[in-house]
Amino acid sequence: MQEKIKTEQEQLEEIKMQIRPLDEKSMDLAKKRWMSVAKPLFSLGKLEKAVIQIAGILGTDYYELKKKGLIIMCADNGVVEEGVAQTGQDVTAAVADNFTKGQASTCIMAQVANVDVFPVDIGMVCDVASVTKPADKVAYGTANLAKGPAMTREQVLQATMVGIRQVKEKKEAGYAILATGEMGIGNTTTSSAVAAVLLNEEAETVTGKGAGLSSDGLKRKIRVIREAIEKQKPEQQDVIDALSKVGGLDIAGLMGVFLGGAMYRIPVVIDGFISAVAALCAVRLVPEAAGYILPSHVSKEPAGQLVLDALGMSPLLTCDMCLGEGSGAVAVMPLLEMGLQVYRKMGTFSEMDIEQYQVLS
Repeated sequence: MQEKIKTEQEQLEEIKMQIRPLDEKSMDLAKKRWMSVAKPLFSLGKLEKAVIQIAGILGTDYYELKKKGLIIMCADNGVVEEGVAQTGQDVTAAVADNFTKGQASTCIMAQVANVDVFPVDIGMVCDVASVTKPADKVAYGTANLAKGPAMTREQVLQATMVGIRQVKEKKEAGYAILATGEMGIGNTTTSSAVAAVLLNEEAETVTGKGAGLSSDGLKRKIRVIREAIEKQKPEQQDVIDALSKVGGLDIAGLMGVFLGGAMYRIPVVIDGFISAVAALCAVRLVPEAAGYILPSHVSKEPAGQLVLDALGMSPLLTCDMCLGEGSGAVAVMPLLEMGLQVYRKMGTFSEMDIEQYQVLS
């Protein structure tokens, strides 16, 4: 019997139905635990809030984050034909291959942070033997958004499902927290375009030089984004429409990772601007997904803070980073681990015979 092909609405409804609110009981217990730890109250700030949030995600106030993973969505963008990037698409494949060899910047950082790296070829223009898996590859790059839609709505949904499946597989493999990353020449153009649509901002406000454009190159990039939006008129209230017209496969895949985190109850950490745009897409699609997402740093890209503000999130790090590839998300992992270990291991006021701190007005 032939399997029924689900409509877009049916697929989205299935995702929404599997996302539940955070576990309030576990969060309340985590809050009480923090109040009993023998240190000045609330003195670890955002780290305390992150530990509490993760308790709500995992459904327990006593947990470990032993296995940490980084999912890097690798894809190419047809818009590079417009001269919006300093390098060619061959760099995407080269860096993706380097991820498997541990030779990329993010891999070196991940080794220090004890994070396993998983590159995914969701849409590179060529296959890379060390990375490409047919089940993950939606297309060989997107179309040029300056000339027409970057992809179809079906491709956006397919990429989203790839991201969701990646999370499911990592959950089954025992990973307790995931970081997000991307690799794809031209993807600051696509992410700036999507941000402009979703935030209802001008292209000039959200667009930066990416990986080192000249001033003239930046002007060209802004013009391409502005004209593409004017021509295609992506719908602000329709995330799938915005992604299909001016987005990228890596963004759609990462949106799936964020939605998958909410579906399978795994905390997912935002990286920089591109990753944050994907998180914003996920939250606009399913607002309940926001509780399963944690910030890392604020990108140096012009709209880095704007997107975090739209998500209602505040960065744990401010390092003026704009490398991408998951570098910021990886960098914050040891910080989260430090907060968790204080929460788990430090004695209480009663155990250390110290007078309990009180919340004073």
